[in-house]
Amino acid sequence: MIEFNNINQEPPYLLFKKKYDEAIDAGQKAIEAISISSYNKEMQEVDSRYVNLKFVNNNEFIFFTNYNSPKSIAFISHNQISALIYWSSINVQIRMKARIQKTSDEYNQEYFKHRSTDKNALAISSNQSSPIPSFDQVIKKYNKIKKDRDLKICPQYWGGFSFSPFEIEFWEGNASRLNKRDFYKLNDNIWHHSILEP
Repeated sequence: MIEFNNINQEPPYLLFKKKYDEAIDAGQKAIEAISISSYNKEMQEVDSRYVNLKFVNNNEFIFFTNYNSPKSIAFISHNQISALIYWSSINVQIRMKARIQKTSDEYNQEYFKHRSTDKNALAISSNQSSPIPSFDQVIKKYNKIKKDRDLKICPQYWGGFSFSPFEIEFWEGNASRLNKRDFYKLNDNIWHHSILEP
């Protein structure tokens, strides 16, 4: 599930919420899954991965991760991303281009306090994406952290990223590929709408 706070009243955000509600009503599984694509400027590599979108706060989309992970390094290297959601239950694809930045330490600490201790233990114990000899080692590290650490204190290497789109496209699949494409582009703080051909 995605939590919406202080919903932005601009048309693309209202349409996002409308499609989200339709997908929920249609029984969409893993509705919070969002693919984030990034570019690591130093490595000159493009990469994509799914993350769990946790919040839409006004015009910001927020997820959480390890700040030492490859994706975080890429975000810092080059702060433009693309994001993609596909809700199969309603055959809707949402594409976004955005700028990304870290959330504040205060925000991270507050959110971490209210997460489950099991999730927090993993966030603390995992050097995300680093090689490890075996999965047994993952379990041992996890169990040791559960016993030895205060699981309500957010480590400095873990926290949120927020992104604010400057382009959003809503693709709705239809029969005979007569797909509807609503495109919104932000220029001078004004959202401009157009229809794209299929």
